[in-house]
Amino acid sequence: MDKAIKEYVNRFGIPRIIIVAFLLSLLVMAIMLEIPINDLLSDALVRTGMNGILVLAMVPGILAGIGLNFGIPIGIVCGLIGGLLAIEFDLYGFTALFTAVAISIPLSLVAGYFYGLLLNRVKGSEMTIATYVGFSIVSLMSIGWLILPFTSEDMRWPIGTGLRTTITLQGRYERILNEWGAFELFNVKIPTGLLLFMLFFCFLVWAFLRSRTGTAMIAAGDSPKFATASGINVNRMRVVGTMLSTALSAVGIVIYSQSFGFIQLYQAPMFMSFAAVAAILIGGATIKKANIANVIIGAFLFQSLLVISLPVANKVLEDVSSLAEIARIVISNGIILYALTQIGGGE
Repeated sequence: MDKAIKEYVNRFGIPRIIIVAFLLSLLVMAIMLEIPINDLLSDALVRTGMNGILVLAMVPGILAGIGLNFGIPIGIVCGLIGGLLAIEFDLYGFTALFTAVAISIPLSLVAGYFYGLLLNRVKGSEMTIATYVGFSIVSLMSIGWLILPFTSEDMRWPIGTGLRTTITLQGRYERILNEWGAFELFNVKIPTGLLLFMLFFCFLVWAFLRSRTGTAMIAAGDSPKFATASGINVNRMRVVGTMLSTALSAVGIVIYSQSFGFIQLYQAPMFMSFAAVAAILIGGATIKKANIANVIIGAFLFQSLLVISLPVANKVLEDVSSLAEIARIVISNGIILYALTQIGGGE
């Protein structure tokens, strides 16, 4: 019996057990503080769906051998351009949403190709270079948002030049997936369309990983020397993984924006990769191994921790607003820091 428990613990992972225990303790505290649990769970499901594809973007990069892709802001920028063009074309509803996705995918594939070539030239330092590249593209596009020739009055500053920092999607495709097919179960609102869209992309990645190209990509990431001996072009497979990761992050930000209700430009995408990395690590992935289950579990655990911990902290420290805000920052960044410390575990 003890051996079986030990094997289960090892398989599930000590870090994940700690995270789950912490989450359960927060749920107990929320009940004691009379915070509506159904609202918290509803919000957790929404945040899981809106962040899920961004977390999924980590899988191809990890399996291709480039490690945790801190460079997903490259894809995020492509997705933002797709969302802005949908507004520029004055589109609404699902037409606007799918147009944004359709535009962002080819843009991100091209960007991902050149990004993959760069990563092939810095083998062994991919995560460091990816972080610099991600920060650089966000900073560069802070200039781009000021000079790109968008003309829609819904996006431009009323005085001066350039695009607004935050652009509302109200009346266009705000929360369109969240509301599609939504229903309540035990007073918990299930965002059916949002979750199905995330699961659909999870299925696409799952199917790709079982294709001939996907299998070759995994082999190249797992053992480059063996893959080369088997006739697999390792550099090409690394580029394929990078392109797929970049494309998923582009789609992910479109879905994130529609669920959030706003498109955020300039410095907003700067640190989005850290939350995605933290989520997949909490889900049980390492810098060499990842699967779809890691994505779903990690996205749910990470977002549930944020959703539940912040109201609890606010309730406990409601008489000291400044401390409540500090507690929210400490909790959210503490979760990311804890996840990052698990990078070496399980390699």
